[in-house]
Amino acid sequence: MSTEPSSTADGTQLSTAELQARIEELEETVADLETDDEQQKMTIVATQGTFDMAYPPLILASTAAAFGWDVVVFHTFWGLDILHEEKSEKLQLSAVGNPNMPMPNALAALPGMDRLATRMMENRIDDNGTATIKELIDLSLEQGVELQACQMTIELMEYDEDDFYDDVTVGVGAATALQHMAESDIQLLV
Repeated sequence: MSTEPSSTADGTQLSTAELQARIEELEETVADLETDDEQQKMTIVATQGTFDMAYPPLILASTAAAFGWDVVVFHTFWGLDILHEEKSEKLQLSAVGNPNMPMPNALAALPGMDRLATRMMENRIDDNGTATIKELIDLSLEQGVELQACQMTIELMEYDEDDFYDDVTVGVGAATALQHMAESDIQLLV
Protein backbone atom coordinates (compact mmCIF):
# COMPACT_ATOMS: atom_id res chain seq x y z
CA MET A 1 0.00 0.00 0.00
CA SER A 2 1.36 3.39 -0.98
CA THR A 3 2.08 5.97 1.71
CA GLU A 4 2.00 8.80 -0.79
CA PRO A 5 -0.74 11.39 -0.28
CA SER A 6 -3.74 11.01 -2.60
CA SER A 7 -5.34 13.68 -4.73
CA THR A 8 -8.98 14.77 -4.73
CA ALA A 9 -11.00 15.43 -7.87
CA ASP A 10 -9.87 19.06 -7.85
CA GLY A 11 -6.22 18.02 -7.53
CA THR A 12 -5.83 18.91 -3.84
CA GLN A 13 -3.43 16.64 -1.99
CA LEU A 14 -4.82 14.85 1.09
CA SER A 15 -2.60 13.67 3.92
CA THR A 16 -2.78 10.16 5.30
CA ALA A 17 -4.58 11.47 8.39
CA GLU A 18 -7.15 13.28 6.22
CA LEU A 19 -7.71 10.14 4.18
CA GLN A 20 -8.15 8.08 7.35
CA ALA A 21 -10.68 10.60 8.69
CA ARG A 22 -12.58 10.48 5.40
CA ILE A 23 -12.63 6.66 5.45
CA GLU A 24 -13.99 6.67 9.01
CA GLU A 25 -16.68 9.19 8.01
CA LEU A 26 -17.72 7.04 5.06
CA GLU A 27 -17.78 3.90 7.21
CA GLU A 28 -20.11 5.65 9.68
CA THR A 29 -22.40 6.72 6.82
CA VAL A 30 -22.55 3.16 5.48
CA ALA A 31 -23.23 1.78 8.98
CA ASP A 32 -26.09 4.27 9.43
CA LEU A 33 -27.57 3.22 6.09
CA GLU A 34 -27.32 -0.46 6.97
CA THR A 35 -29.13 0.00 10.31
CA ASP A 36 -31.82 2.19 8.68
CA ASP A 37 -33.42 -0.77 6.89
CA GLU A 38 -36.56 -0.58 9.04
CA GLN A 39 -39.71 -1.10 6.99
CA GLN A 40 -41.53 2.10 6.06
CA LYS A 41 -45.12 2.40 7.28
CA MET A 42 -47.99 4.26 5.65
CA THR A 43 -51.55 4.81 6.84
CA ILE A 44 -54.20 6.19 4.50
CA VAL A 45 -57.63 7.22 5.72
CA ALA A 46 -60.22 6.94 2.93
CA THR A 47 -63.32 9.02 3.70
CA GLN A 48 -64.86 9.55 0.28
CA GLY A 49 -66.72 6.95 -1.73
CA THR A 50 -67.07 8.52 -5.15
CA PHE A 51 -65.74 6.79 -8.27
CA ASP A 52 -62.86 9.22 -8.70
CA MET A 53 -61.91 9.19 -5.00
CA ALA A 54 -61.67 5.39 -4.86
CA TYR A 55 -58.53 5.47 -7.01
CA PRO A 56 -56.06 7.62 -5.01
CA PRO A 57 -55.94 5.52 -1.81
CA LEU A 58 -55.78 2.24 -3.74
CA ILE A 59 -53.09 3.42 -6.16
CA LEU A 60 -50.96 4.92 -3.38
CA ALA A 61 -51.39 1.85 -1.17
CA SER A 62 -50.56 -0.71 -3.86
CA THR A 63 -47.56 1.33 -5.02
CA ALA A 64 -46.17 1.68 -1.49
CA ALA A 65 -46.70 -2.04 -0.90
CA ALA A 66 -44.78 -2.78 -4.11
CA PHE A 67 -41.84 -0.93 -2.49
CA GLY A 68 -42.13 -3.23 0.52
CA TRP A 69 -43.91 -0.81 2.83
CA ASP A 70 -46.34 -1.83 5.57
CA VAL A 71 -49.58 -0.18 4.39
CA VAL A 72 -52.98 0.17 6.02
CA VAL A 73 -55.96 1.91 4.41
CA PHE A 74 -58.66 2.72 6.97
CA HIS A 75 -62.02 3.18 5.21
CA THR A 76 -64.61 5.20 7.09
CA PHE A 77 -67.91 6.92 6.32
CA TRP A 78 -68.49 7.06 2.54
CA GLY A 79 -65.00 5.64 1.93
CA LEU A 80 -66.36 2.35 3.26
CA ASP A 81 -68.37 1.95 0.02
CA ILE A 82 -65.08 1.30 -1.81
CA LEU A 83 -64.79 -2.02 0.07
CA HIS A 84 -68.48 -2.93 -0.13
CA GLU A 85 -68.76 -5.50 -2.95
CA GLU A 86 -72.12 -4.33 -4.25
CA LYS A 87 -71.70 -0.58 -3.73
CA SER A 88 -68.18 -0.44 -5.16
CA GLU A 89 -69.55 -1.59 -8.51
CA LYS A 90 -71.91 1.41 -8.57
CA LEU A 91 -69.68 4.28 -7.43
CA GLN A 92 -70.40 7.52 -9.29
CA LEU A 93 -68.32 10.51 -10.34
CA SER A 94 -70.03 13.75 -9.34
CA ALA A 95 -70.19 16.24 -12.19
CA VAL A 96 -71.55 19.12 -10.06
CA GLY A 97 -68.93 21.39 -8.54
CA ASN A 98 -66.04 19.57 -10.18
CA PRO A 99 -63.86 22.27 -11.75
CA ASN A 100 -62.22 19.75 -14.07
CA MET A 101 -65.44 18.54 -15.66
CA PRO A 102 -65.80 19.75 -19.25
CA MET A 103 -69.33 21.05 -18.62
CA PRO A 104 -70.89 23.98 -16.73
CA ASN A 105 -72.53 23.28 -13.35
CA ALA A 106 -76.00 24.13 -14.72
CA LEU A 107 -75.66 21.28 -17.21
CA ALA A 108 -73.92 18.99 -14.67
CA ALA A 109 -76.90 19.31 -12.32
CA LEU A 110 -79.30 17.75 -14.83
CA PRO A 111 -80.57 14.25 -14.00
CA GLY A 112 -78.31 11.52 -15.32
CA MET A 113 -75.19 13.68 -15.65
CA ASP A 114 -73.35 11.93 -12.82
CA ARG A 115 -73.89 8.61 -14.61
CA LEU A 116 -72.74 10.17 -17.90
CA ALA A 117 -69.62 11.64 -16.25
CA THR A 118 -68.90 8.27 -14.63
CA ARG A 119 -69.32 6.46 -17.94
CA MET A 120 -66.97 8.94 -19.65
CA MET A 121 -64.32 8.25 -17.00
CA GLU A 122 -64.86 4.49 -17.20
CA ASN A 123 -64.29 4.71 -20.98
CA ARG A 124 -61.06 6.65 -20.42
CA ILE A 125 -59.92 4.04 -17.91
CA ASP A 126 -60.73 1.23 -20.36
CA ASP A 127 -59.02 3.01 -23.26
CA ASN A 128 -55.93 3.68 -21.17
CA GLY A 129 -55.70 0.16 -19.78
CA THR A 130 -55.92 1.49 -16.22
CA ALA A 131 -56.94 -1.01 -13.55
CA THR A 132 -60.52 -1.02 -12.30
CA ILE A 133 -61.40 -0.40 -8.67
CA LYS A 134 -61.93 -4.15 -8.15
CA GLU A 135 -58.56 -4.92 -9.75
CA LEU A 136 -56.84 -2.36 -7.50
CA ILE A 137 -58.51 -3.85 -4.42
CA ASP A 138 -57.34 -7.33 -5.45
CA LEU A 139 -53.83 -6.06 -6.21
CA SER A 140 -53.61 -4.22 -2.90
CA LEU A 141 -54.69 -7.28 -0.95
CA GLU A 142 -52.29 -9.54 -2.90
CA GLN A 143 -49.41 -7.19 -2.03
CA GLY A 144 -50.25 -7.29 1.66
CA VAL A 145 -52.07 -3.98 2.05
CA GLU A 146 -54.44 -4.18 4.98
CA LEU A 147 -57.76 -2.72 3.86
CA GLN A 148 -59.69 -1.92 7.02
CA ALA A 149 -63.44 -1.29 7.40
CA CYS A 150 -64.42 1.04 10.25
CA GLN A 151 -66.65 -0.77 12.74
CA MET A 152 -68.59 2.35 13.73
CA THR A 153 -69.38 3.10 10.09
CA ILE A 154 -70.42 -0.51 9.42
CA GLU A 155 -72.95 -0.15 12.22
CA LEU A 156 -73.99 3.37 11.22
CA MET A 157 -74.66 2.37 7.61
CA GLU A 158 -76.25 -0.91 8.76
CA TYR A 159 -73.89 -2.98 6.62
CA ASP A 160 -73.23 -6.64 7.25
CA GLU A 161 -69.62 -7.74 7.60
CA ASP A 162 -70.22 -10.27 4.82
CA ASP A 163 -70.94 -7.39 2.38
CA PHE A 164 -67.23 -6.63 1.97
CA TYR A 165 -64.61 -8.13 -0.31
CA ASP A 166 -62.86 -11.22 1.00
CA ASP A 167 -59.73 -10.48 3.05
CA VAL A 168 -60.92 -6.99 4.06
CA THR A 169 -60.31 -6.50 7.78
CA VAL A 170 -63.70 -5.66 9.26
CA GLY A 171 -64.56 -4.33 12.69
CA VAL A 172 -61.58 -2.01 13.07
CA GLY A 173 -62.06 0.80 15.56
CA ALA A 174 -60.60 4.28 15.59
CA ALA A 175 -58.13 3.36 18.35
CA THR A 176 -56.57 0.64 16.19
CA ALA A 177 -56.37 3.01 13.23
CA LEU A 178 -54.78 5.72 15.38
CA GLN A 179 -52.17 3.28 16.68
CA HIS A 180 -51.01 2.44 13.15
CA MET A 181 -51.04 6.15 12.24
CA ALA A 182 -48.85 6.94 15.27
CA GLU A 183 -46.31 4.34 14.11
CA SER A 184 -46.42 5.38 10.46
CA ASP A 185 -43.84 7.38 8.55
CA ILE A 186 -46.57 8.75 6.28
CA GLN A 187 -50.21 9.45 7.10
CA LEU A 188 -52.64 10.57 4.40
CA LEU A 189 -56.28 11.64 4.53
CA VAL A 190 -58.01 11.06 1.21
